[in-house]
Amino acid sequence: MPMLSRQVFDQEHEEFRSTVRAFIQHEVGPHLEEWEAAGIIERSMWLAAGKAGLLGLSAPEELGGGGTDDIRFHMIIQEEMARCGHASVAVSFAMQNEVVLPYILQLGNDEQKGRWVPGICAGEIVLAVAITEPGTGSDMAGIRTTYRRTDRGLVLNGSKTFISNGINADLVVVAARDADSDDPRAFTLLAVERGMDGFERGRNLDKVGLHAQDTAELNFTDVVVPPANVLGEEGQGFGYLKRFLVNERVATAAGAVNHAEQYLSWTVDYCRDRKAFGAPLAALQNTRFVLSELATEIQIARVFVDRCVELLMAGSLDESTAAMAKWWCTELRVKVVDRCVQLHGGYGYMLEYAIGRAFIDSRVETIYAGTTEIMKEVVARSVIGPL
Repeated sequence: MPMLSRQVFDQEHEEFRSTVRAFIQHEVGPHLEEWEAAGIIERSMWLAAGKAGLLGLSAPEELGGGGTDDIRFHMIIQEEMARCGHASVAVSFAMQNEVVLPYILQLGNDEQKGRWVPGICAGEIVLAVAITEPGTGSDMAGIRTTYRRTDRGLVLNGSKTFISNGINADLVVVAARDADSDDPRAFTLLAVERGMDGFERGRNLDKVGLHAQDTAELNFTDVVVPPANVLGEEGQGFGYLKRFLVNERVATAAGAVNHAEQYLSWTVDYCRDRKAFGAPLAALQNTRFVLSELATEIQIARVFVDRCVELLMAGSLDESTAAMAKWWCTELRVKVVDRCVQLHGGYGYMLEYAIGRAFIDSRVETIYAGTTEIMKEVVARSVIGPL
């Protein structure tokens, strides 16, 4: 499939790609069906990923990490997961490396980083972030989980839902409001650790797709969080979340394009081989037009996302552009997989075909990390300005 040559990677990145492919071949591919059936990734996978040097890439070398701020290495992991159709594992890796670890590295003090980062890099500590609540989705100002300062520490109460890595997580960054403040945005990020009294996990949620990726309800009942587990400054959580969501949304957009490219590749191969009315599907004009339209839109999205990555690395990517990338690319992924299922015909509706699994795995991307509607509102504020 003709695509513009990409300038975003160099030789070092391509060598890392070989490492990632070998890891997927030996540590992910043989076990994925088992994990999908169980609804969770085995802990052994995280330990193997740590040994292979695929975790904590941005953490300091002296703490066991890769010592690089180059997010292109994260992109390669996501691209290779997409190439193999391993969407569930891709999401779990993104949560560990790209979404939650930056909270620890950028907000944590030296003591906190020394306590947690080596285990994160080794795969001994799995990370999650808990923002969404049963009554609150994309509206962070609606968070109802609270904490109160006492002589025992910060006492946390509330519940969270749809938490990725929620069952496996050993360290959860929890957004909680100060119970004694009237400011709905005055909340703090608390690091809650496995085994703390009053911290309980609900069920592993039965999702439409991404079955191997554990997603849980979390409950906090009088959990005493020591002051040493506060990340950053108390009361500044809203600003922190907005800052880190830019990274998360670009990562989500990049992942969406990766998967869309792979869906198209599978479908082109299928249409070359599948016969209809005495000729390959690829010989029919409708098929050719659909494939050409999808290839064009994916190419446009790829160029935009690669540019967003360059801006992010330069520290100049704004919230609105990240929102544009997130909503456009995730909606494109859904569109591409829908058209590709159609071209597969009845086989596209079978879970034994990768495109059928992709169909159910893709839908959630327009929802998590900020819904399409919220992303459009973010963009509108920058386009229209205050009213």
